[in-house]
Amino acid sequence: TVYKFKFFAKMSSEKYISVSSTVYEFHAPIMGISTSFVKNIFLGKGVFNHVVPYPVDLSDEKREMIHLILGPTKKFMEEFNNPAENDEKEEVPIDILSKLAEIGALGALVPEEYDGAGLNNTQFARVAEVIGESDLSLAVVMGAHQSIGYKGILLYGTDEQKRKYLPDLATGRKFAAFCLTESGTGSDANSVQTHAEKSSDGRCYVLNGGKLWISNGSFADIFTVFARTQVKDKDGTSKSKMSAFIVERSHGGITTSIPEKKMGIKGSKTVEVHFDNTKVPVDNLLGAEGEGFKLAMNILNNGRFGIPAVCTGSMKFCIQKTIEHISERGQFGRKLKEFGNVQEQLTDMVLRHYATESLLYMLSGLMDKGTVDYELEAALAKIMASVSYVFTNAVLLFLVEITYYILSILKIKFKKKKQNF
Repeated sequence: TVYKFKFFAKMSSEKYISVSSTVYEFHAPIMGISTSFVKNIFLGKGVFNHVVPYPVDLSDEKREMIHLILGPTKKFMEEFNNPAENDEKEEVPIDILSKLAEIGALGALVPEEYDGAGLNNTQFARVAEVIGESDLSLAVVMGAHQSIGYKGILLYGTDEQKRKYLPDLATGRKFAAFCLTESGTGSDANSVQTHAEKSSDGRCYVLNGGKLWISNGSFADIFTVFARTQVKDKDGTSKSKMSAFIVERSHGGITTSIPEKKMGIKGSKTVEVHFDNTKVPVDNLLGAEGEGFKLAMNILNNGRFGIPAVCTGSMKFCIQKTIEHISERGQFGRKLKEFGNVQEQLTDMVLRHYATESLLYMLSGLMDKGTVDYELEAALAKIMASVSYVFTNAVLLFLVEITYYILSILKIKFKKKKQNF
């Protein structure tokens, strides 16, 4: 199969000029062309029309909305939230979450009709960047709540379910958690053992089982839970398949463990959640019976772009602090920024940030434009962002002599700012 492509570069005059014309030949399998640029590569096809020109779905009104939200968010993160204290106490105070809710950050993607901010994915990514730049623990709490916690209701809920749950979740009156992982279920999501059986009167499901590593599980009011149910196939046979449920803590039979001790993001509480004969009304089935695996994968794919968003913000913070330090610190009669090995490491940091940020906004742009098949792009963006740990190593190398004093400095800085708040 022969595919012809013409590449274009966008000039400052907003006109396009041709910079090359290339013919690519692939021995492609007999399969249809996907809307996913990455998947097409695996199919042996080079299709660029979804990523060239760069996908952006931001009107002037949407751009203005970003500025209106980012200002209060940045002010809040700088003057009110204390990341060092959150980490030390291993929790994000409820008043911090309430303040975030007031500026619309907990219902960013929820339509205005359900009391949300009505942002698109690109706008939300900018907000998540600001949160990640300041406090990754808070970013995880926020993401676990809306990127996956109640995302199933937003994507697959009935009108009645949306009206019932989204207003409280979008405004921070209630919080959500996503319950999929179990002791024997991680990447193999379809092997969950938690099960739900219909009651004899058919009015509810009786849920039993346990979930591991549940962010927000200790204080969540609403849980998106995945459990096995008996589903009748077209041939009349009964099979055990995964289904999804909206479970309220008030349904009873829900207990949580003490929070896990972690090496990082300590302000985000991670717990086990157990369900013991929890009665869930049949109206709280999310989607159709037996469709739980599909829902779980789509929820995770949809929410996955939140990780590169917060990591991009964190990377930006690291770069800024490193530049400040190497510009001020001197050794052997020269500033650190004048040494070639320092320049090389900083260049690597900037390149990684640029690549991650580009993947992030390509992904959010594709999602905003209605592209359905973006799971591989989401996975790539997450992987690229996840390796940003190299930034931590580089920053520690640059700031080695003050590393042990960073938390104290942050605390003093916060106390001074809070006095002026």
